[in-house]
Amino acid sequence: AQSENVLGYFVNVERIPNNCSHPPNHISLKDRKIHVNLSMANYTVKISAYNEAGESPRAIYIVPEFSVTDLPGQIHVKSQGTNAVVTWTPEYNPKCFVVDWGTSKENMHMKIITTATRNFTLDNFQPYKLYKIMVHASDVCQCESFIRHEKTFGVTHFYSVEGVPRTGPTNVTILNITKHSALVKWTEIAPEDRLGFLQGYRISYTDSTRKTSPVVTLNSSITSYHLTRLKEKTTYRVQISGFTNAGEGPLTLSQPFSTPKYGTVEPLFICITQHES
Repeated sequence: AQSENVLGYFVNVERIPNNCSHPPNHISLKDRKIHVNLSMANYTVKISAYNEAGESPRAIYIVPEFSVTDLPGQIHVKSQGTNAVVTWTPEYNPKCFVVDWGTSKENMHMKIITTATRNFTLDNFQPYKLYKIMVHASDVCQCESFIRHEKTFGVTHFYSVEGVPRTGPTNVTILNITKHSALVKWTEIAPEDRLGFLQGYRISYTDSTRKTSPVVTLNSSITSYHLTRLKEKTTYRVQISGFTNAGEGPLTLSQPFSTPKYGTVEPLFICITQHES
């Protein structure tokens, strides 16, 4: 019933962050739909209805992050202390570059570069934190026009300084135990605990005689491993760690399981959560 009294709608598309001095203009329309072309920056859409009596409260929609698709440019970042030097290929010289960088949607910075350049420097990077860097290009250098004209040139992720993971993986589970094999599964190390680009996992296991088997190294996308050539009727202890370019993180707590003399045993479920001391 209320929609019959609506004369039209106001739509605001707001870039986050936005260093422009003027807020974006209202888009006024009669229809209940609008098509806008946006870059991969963060945006909030605010919609209100109006009639002769005035304007309604705004409905707020946060545009979800776009997945990285084929982009025209490759972004390269090199650390210089707390700063980072950004370069790109292929060479491209639009009238303006608009750069976003930060650790989350709520902590993004924006920089507008209007001079011809082959690289630029970003500042205030902290060690052991993952940053997202987005470079957008625009051939219109009026700040208030970026929303309509900027196009994402490239996206990358960056650590100014990498560390080793602060924990190992969690939820270690031993399944399908037989005389000579067992399946080890785990949950990947959480992004905030990696402190660097996770390169993979290492699994070590020993038997009851404390004989250590060769360490198994797996890539970071793998979260399970089938142990084979085990001895029957033997207790084993398994530990897993993650590693980055900076080195190996702590091992999980030693987790025991026993192989049977005949057949299989019931699955053994263990949940391990490690906390920073």
